[in-house]
Amino acid sequence: MTDPNAIQPSELDQLPDRDPEETAEWQASLDAVAKAAGPHRAAYLMRRTLERAEGNGIALPKLLETDYVNTIPTAAEPGLPGDPEMEARITAWNRWNAAAMVTRGSKYGVGGHIATFASAAWLYETGFNHFFKGKEADGSGDQLYIQGHASPGIYARAFLDGRLDEHQLDNFRRESGGNGLPSYPHPRRLPWLWEFPTVSMGLGPLSAIYQARFNRYLTARGIKDVSESHVWAFLGDGEMDEPESTAALALASREGLDNLTFVINCNLQRLDGPVRANFKIVQELEAQFRGAGWNVVKSLWGNAWDELFQLDTTGALVRRLREVPDAQVQTYQTRDAAYIRQDFFGKDPALVEMAKLLSDDKILECFHLSRGGHEARKVYAAYKAAVEFKGAPTVILAQTVKGHTLGEGFASKNANHQMKKLSVDEFKTMRDLLELPIKDSDFVDGVVPYGHPGADSPEVRYLQERRAALGGPAPARRVHPVTPLPAPAEKAFASFDKGSGTQNVATTMAFVRLIKDLVRDKETGKRWVPIVPDEARTFGMESLFPSLGIYSPKGQTYEPVDRDQLMYYKEAQNGQILNEGITEAGSMADFIAASTSYATHGEAMIPFYIFYSMFGWQRTADQMWQLGDQLGRGFLVGATAGRTTLTGEGLQHADGHSPVIAATNPAALTYDPAFAYEVATIVRDGIRRMYGEAAPGEDPNVFYYLTVYNEPLPQPAKPSGLGIDEGIVKGLYRFNTAESAGLSPVANAPRIQLLGSGTAIHWVLKAQRMLAEDWGVASDVWSATSWTELRRDALEADAGLLRGEERVPYVRQALHGAEGPVLAVSDYMRQVPDQIAQWVEQDWSSLGADGFGLSDTREGARRHFGVDAESVVVAALAQLARRGEVKATAVKEAREKYGL
Repeated sequence: MTDPNAIQPSELDQLPDRDPEETAEWQASLDAVAKAAGPHRAAYLMRRTLERAEGNGIALPKLLETDYVNTIPTAAEPGLPGDPEMEARITAWNRWNAAAMVTRGSKYGVGGHIATFASAAWLYETGFNHFFKGKEADGSGDQLYIQGHASPGIYARAFLDGRLDEHQLDNFRRESGGNGLPSYPHPRRLPWLWEFPTVSMGLGPLSAIYQARFNRYLTARGIKDVSESHVWAFLGDGEMDEPESTAALALASREGLDNLTFVINCNLQRLDGPVRANFKIVQELEAQFRGAGWNVVKSLWGNAWDELFQLDTTGALVRRLREVPDAQVQTYQTRDAAYIRQDFFGKDPALVEMAKLLSDDKILECFHLSRGGHEARKVYAAYKAAVEFKGAPTVILAQTVKGHTLGEGFASKNANHQMKKLSVDEFKTMRDLLELPIKDSDFVDGVVPYGHPGADSPEVRYLQERRAALGGPAPARRVHPVTPLPAPAEKAFASFDKGSGTQNVATTMAFVRLIKDLVRDKETGKRWVPIVPDEARTFGMESLFPSLGIYSPKGQTYEPVDRDQLMYYKEAQNGQILNEGITEAGSMADFIAASTSYATHGEAMIPFYIFYSMFGWQRTADQMWQLGDQLGRGFLVGATAGRTTLTGEGLQHADGHSPVIAATNPAALTYDPAFAYEVATIVRDGIRRMYGEAAPGEDPNVFYYLTVYNEPLPQPAKPSGLGIDEGIVKGLYRFNTAESAGLSPVANAPRIQLLGSGTAIHWVLKAQRMLAEDWGVASDVWSATSWTELRRDALEADAGLLRGEERVPYVRQALHGAEGPVLAVSDYMRQVPDQIAQWVEQDWSSLGADGFGLSDTREGARRHFGVDAESVVVAALAQLARRGEVKATAVKEAREKYGL
């Protein structure tokens, strides 16, 4: 019984009802339909009414879920252009060779995936034949984010069109010999074919969104018109569980990225079993994407289902399709007609009658074979609807069968992700199903043969003609012959060589000042892409707002609250700054798109992404590996770096480890500069290496990670002398000696070499003076700008020795003959400086900020970690005492003197 005191839905509406009588009539009509025709009919009418309202632009809450049927009815499907029979033969060859390649490789134990491409073959083939634009097309062609596990099918197609040979297919996942194929889309491993690494789950969809957004950015800024380029991302339904997969859906719809299409292969299976065993992943994804503002196209059922839907005069079939969970749909794929009659049709009297009109063969055709993702006409209709839709991105939800055409042992089996080969008999069954002209005698010694109709066959000519019409091969990565960017004016860098005098300047601010000068450069200024995740004011970048503008496709539709101030918040359609809000993952995706524009679009851009250092590698290191794989170039800047410089923020915010993580990435050149002139020197050399004339043997496909600090201190002038710039870039140089520092040590004074990086150099310099004045110890101070680059150089020297090459590591050359032991200090874990210990000929010791961070003053935190100047002095004395160069009692005296 209804509670008379309960709030009725109409009472929750804040709008006054101008005609209560009309409202009551509508409600009564709905009640009457429900009573006379049943609640299903009433629900049907309501859905159709809401769809009509949405289509007419009437402002209503969106209908988030539609029936479990195709969005485009069969009668509304466009005709399939081209030669469908020819495309079917091409697809059959690709299916065969993809399975053969993985099976032949299984004898080496290298693995591979068969079932994914088997389910998605038509999703790719339809795109390659009719939609995906190549590099010679308008703009830059299309960008394809291909599902990693489908790579065998892409290799099979490249084999068919002559871009790969049998030897390369046989070296799938065996690259060390020099002519192999990487397991997944890895541009660094196969840079002429792959553009975008995708197999790290969730990064493909996230990157695709920001790539489509960056395409709009390039066009809006007048760098290059790429408005004809379309971004296609192929994803798995299980992959959509990754938070990165859906992290930027709202951005895509908010900015109207109709140059973007997601194709989600809904085979209802993830790696171990059903995606949504007791639910429906297609319906869930539809609601999620519709709620985010995307256009949704469902392609679920093939042509065989048309007869069933025509027989469904009561809506019983559609209702049953909505209620059957995914795991049961998967089960139908593996069961006989009798089981399907009983379990699917037997639940409703109307369906029982329908089933009487269907033969067993018809039932099996529908439930075993006929899916929207397996039929070219259905896929073509969905793709055409996607590229023609304007104002929002489109997602295509295509239902398929995982392991389709691979036989009963594969199709829809939970274990098919781990199944790496077919037997000879299974291949022969597959051959017959695909109608391929492969003879039994071609199976020599039980080895499955590759199949190819011939380089001049109708199939190959058709394939190549279709690709030529669409602008060339795809996928393909091409680095266009681009003239190196001219070096920025020297004055932008030289101004830092003078130092700041008595003015306190943090290295974070020094970097920002450098960027302000570089973006004004007439030749290269427009190519800088500043990226910041909602912390521009923290880093002192607000002065760039009015001069560069913040990119927004809508420009500025409001009057900013700070418009009367000099540094007001200015948005512009051609804005240069990408201010992403609170999303490090989104900012990294921006960076990846910008850093690879030199290849994707033939336009070199210089991105710099500045962030709280503990929110970079700690959160988004996976994307930084993706960046390295994609051969990205640019500057990552970890600001407010170090474990003791941002101490009020507490444990999670104290970065004592980002250089450790960065050191694991071979493409990352990690620097911890101490002074403003070091920052300028490193950036200048980075621009030369990545965008100018790289030296022989230098790889330009690297990115730089610079740690900079928020500790304002006087910036010294660059020391004079030969080799300073070289030392800064290579990772180590002598900043001063006891004598050049004016400390005038006594004759034969004990001496120690103090190495410091980043903000730690200031504690080291203070300790240098204390050692001289309080203990009569002479010390030389070295600035270690990159512990990691020193280690890599030493590793290369070691590797050279194994090849018979004689080369002394740079760190050993630099420190050769330096008197006394070495003490290294940084604001990071000791393992950061300890990277180079084995190549230092002197006695080695180090200090660092190991352990969890804490909230305190900088002085308190440094005393806690034992890295302040007093701690450096005590550690230096202890090292000298072990060598017998100072009295052992000096260590205890120093501890007591400094209160340690």
